[in-house]
Amino acid sequence: MSDEIKDECGIVGVFGHPEASTMAYLGLYALQHRGQESAGIVTIDDEGKSYDIKRMGEVSEIFSEKKLSYLTGTKAIGHVRYSTTGSSNLENAQPLKVDYINGALSIAHNGNLVNAYELKNILEQHGSIFTSTCDSEILIHMLAFYNKIDFVEAVKKSLEQMKGAFSVVILNKDYLIAARDPNGFRPLAIGQFADGQFMVASETCAFDLVGAKYYGEVEAGEVVIFSKSGIHREKFAEKGRSAKCIFEYIYFARPDSYIFGESVFKIRREMGRQLGREAPVEADLVIAVPDSGVCAAIGYAEATGIKYDTGFIRNHYIGRTFIEPTQNIRDFGVKIKLNPIKDMLEGKRVVIVDDSVVRGTTSRKIIKMVRNCGAKEIHYRISSPPIVAPCFYGMDFPTRAELIAYDHSMEEIKKYLRVESVQYLSPEGLIKASGGKKENYCMACFDNDYPVDLKDQQTKFKFEC
Repeated sequence: MSDEIKDECGIVGVFGHPEASTMAYLGLYALQHRGQESAGIVTIDDEGKSYDIKRMGEVSEIFSEKKLSYLTGTKAIGHVRYSTTGSSNLENAQPLKVDYINGALSIAHNGNLVNAYELKNILEQHGSIFTSTCDSEILIHMLAFYNKIDFVEAVKKSLEQMKGAFSVVILNKDYLIAARDPNGFRPLAIGQFADGQFMVASETCAFDLVGAKYYGEVEAGEVVIFSKSGIHREKFAEKGRSAKCIFEYIYFARPDSYIFGESVFKIRREMGRQLGREAPVEADLVIAVPDSGVCAAIGYAEATGIKYDTGFIRNHYIGRTFIEPTQNIRDFGVKIKLNPIKDMLEGKRVVIVDDSVVRGTTSRKIIKMVRNCGAKEIHYRISSPPIVAPCFYGMDFPTRAELIAYDHSMEEIKKYLRVESVQYLSPEGLIKASGGKKENYCMACFDNDYPVDLKDQQTKFKFEC
């Protein structure tokens, strides 16, 4: 179930806008679903002075008009974070910022480097001192190492040595630079304001909020350089095997976004339709586990002809902390987020559509709540294949042993969840729904086929030091 998957990160960059910090703030607000642990914005003015605010917590809790007015300058980058590498603390909050021999420098990164530990050891042997435990800091030290050459060339030379998943924005006095790894794991799009200024963001929903128009994608293996001279694009590496993360379509991205140039809503609904064709069942009602299961549930209902309706009310106002009762309330963590509608479910044969199942513990609690409402039958449908392997490219999946589908049969999963039936979308159905070819995507969590060689499969844990 999606609550068992931790979001990754979201990044934004703004160049040449008189309200750069506000545009970055609004962009992060739109990307809040990609990370709720910390958020930050860095600006650099034309004199090269940098300003930054980053805190633990959500965007709305951190920034105010007064704080945004402090972040002066027409160039900004921002970041919302969930930790996939490095501890959840302020030292690891991004954007990372330093003042080095060539002035102020800041970066924000989405993804995971599979050679982080190796690069860190090399840099430390050359005198680098790390102040965080996140792999993103590697790029800062590499750029400092190449301080004697042209900055854009230093960026390209640094990126060439990084392996794994990275979409990054880099800011200094003269440039905003956006880049994606040669495999294109993580999304990064370009938007343009009506007055010609540019913005980059993990998802296009950020552009919608600020009135920018979609301009295009940062391509795999590409650096896009924004300066007073305009926009310039260069390759730092040849495209590798295409490895767009298919989980962006399944869960991460907002349905109103375009990811890798495609509509998330359209693909997610088609996943549900395909699931309905593969796994029909006689039932009275289709409901979704909100919010990420809604589009697929609509598609499932369309394909099967079963009525779709609201089965749960989700509390969107939880915040980071809440006071738990001292008295033990069973399944309190799930109940505070979701509450089933008894009148809708009682006496019905219900199909519950969810986007994914990881450990299965949350799914089991949700199913129990529906059963307690008097549902006659419960059929669980998942709009993705079984997750059988961890991710080393930016998603915080647990170890194989914790994944319910790794060593359990469908019959065992059905018994654990306590449902009349359970069925996943097939890998072939997922590819068909996405409108692409298998070789275009990273599906390692479903098939163990890792696009980038993992020299040390414990990298993302070993870097924690």
